Amino acid sequence: MMENSGYERVRNYDECDENEERMHLNPINRTKKDAKENGDVEMANLQVSESRRGIIFSNAKDNNNNKNDRLVSLDIFRGLTVTLMIFVDHAGRLFPGINHSPWNGLTLADFVMPFFLFIVGVSLALTYKRLSSGIIATRKAILRALKLLSIGVFLQGGFIHGLNDLTYGVDIKQIRWMGILQRIAIAYLVAALCEIWLKCNDSVNSVLSLLRKYRYQGAVMFFLSIFYLCLLYGLYVPDWEFQIPNVPPKTYLVKCGVRGDTGPACNAVGMIDRKILGIQHLYKKPIYARKHECSINSPNYGPLPPNAPSWCQAPFDPEGFLSSLMAVVTCFVGLHYGHIIIHFKDHRVRIFQWMSLTCFLVVLGLILDMIGMHINKPLYTLSYMCVTAGAAGILLAGIYYMVDVCGYRYKIRFLEWMGKNALMIYIIATCNLIPVVLQGFYWGEPRNNILKLIGIGR
Repeated sequence: MMENSGYERVRNYDECDENEERMHLNPINRTKKDAKENGDVEMANLQVSESRRGIIFSNAKDNNNNKNDRLVSLDIFRGLTVTLMIFVDHAGRLFPGINHSPWNGLTLADFVMPFFLFIVGVSLALTYKRLSSGIIATRKAILRALKLLSIGVFLQGGFIHGLNDLTYGVDIKQIRWMGILQRIAIAYLVAALCEIWLKCNDSVNSVLSLLRKYRYQGAVMFFLSIFYLCLLYGLYVPDWEFQIPNVPPKTYLVKCGVRGDTGPACNAVGMIDRKILGIQHLYKKPIYARKHECSINSPNYGPLPPNAPSWCQAPFDPEGFLSSLMAVVTCFVGLHYGHIIIHFKDHRVRIFQWMSLTCFLVVLGLILDMIGMHINKPLYTLSYMCVTAGAAGILLAGIYYMVDVCGYRYKIRFLEWMGKNALMIYIIATCNLIPVVLQGFYWGEPRNNILKLIGIGR
């Protein structure tokens, strides 16, 4: 820690790994330290009393007996997102209105992924505020991204087959390469590399100077958005076929021959994934199978209605390549919110800057939706990115004011704990890891297992 600095290090964690993050502390603490160094004991005591009305952080001691503080609001935001994820995963089956939208539209569940990506961006800004070595930071970022990718492929690639299936392992010919953690890993890596290498040395004293300092990151963000839009609306999508592994296998033809279509069957997002990944490596239970054209129980999954379109049974990956470009943009938006924390110390200025950008994003997203660029999570459209990133900004500002400004923290400590252990909770809660392990213990035959005894599974 720098002896003459007016700031202290802050430790925080990114979405799926522990990362060192730093945050500027209240200027009151800096004044207190300066007063002590100058021998002004009365001034120092005054600042102690004033600091009790300032920002409240969690405290811990390091090896040098210095305070390590956490940006508590970010932990709580992450914990709230984990709670929301668990809630919609389980309650969404009973209340379809909060489950993922079958195609166009926005529901409560559709906010979870953008919130995680946004939090990763904010965390990265704090993590790489000061760098001793760009090469070392790059190596660590790559290793963390590879770890997330590996965990994601293991959990969502098909190795763990489910509550009612005691077989384990995956056929490489059918493995699913993309998924939630894989998308977070991609966004994390791109944003981290840009934060490490694409920062200018400009001083920041206004919003314009902040934009100038990170202008190259803004250029990358703009390029990704334009590239995505060009591919989504410019690529020609021909007719295509897929096969369902029945006995005997049956082949279906999906007629397209269009350009710029954003429906379930003929969009460029699905075409790119089929070409690059292979249709056998895509998600086998697409969200559009809950549409009324594809399910008699819509908006839930159900049997096919008469004369259902052929594409209803086709695989589609909601975390595919092209849609992940806009996921990276969401991470960049979070990165900008983190830059505001670093360069603006006044609470009112921070919240004003956040809310100004938030209003712009939400209004832009709604306008795009009204002119035909619909809010759509499976395609991760630009309008969807704007509205959900804006919603994340509203939550961050609200939690920051409640926790780090007003000090209201103790009654929501469980959210802070969940935020610190987000990856572990994700693995346990959403991947059914504990039930699958328990299911492996049985007597006599596999169906006589612990889960059957307590009424879970068959």
